[in-house]
Amino acid sequence: MNKNMGTIDRVIRVILAIVVIILYLAGTITGVAAIILGIIAAIFIITSIVGYCPLYVPLKISTRKHGS
Repeated sequence: MNKNMGTIDRVIRVILAIVVIILYLAGTITGVAAIILGIIAAIFIITSIVGYCPLYVPLKISTRKHGS
């Protein structure tokens, strides 16, 4: 499992996850939308920590600079 996420990609994912958490806590999103966005936010956090996105593999995407 080689890392395939660059720093900017990881930061954007964390920011989006934080936005979802803030919207949930503010009561802006509720119900099914909150559950779905919460799951996506959790996935974003996990993939950002690990630096690897399984979805990038079949799409042959890498946002990581070579040599980093």
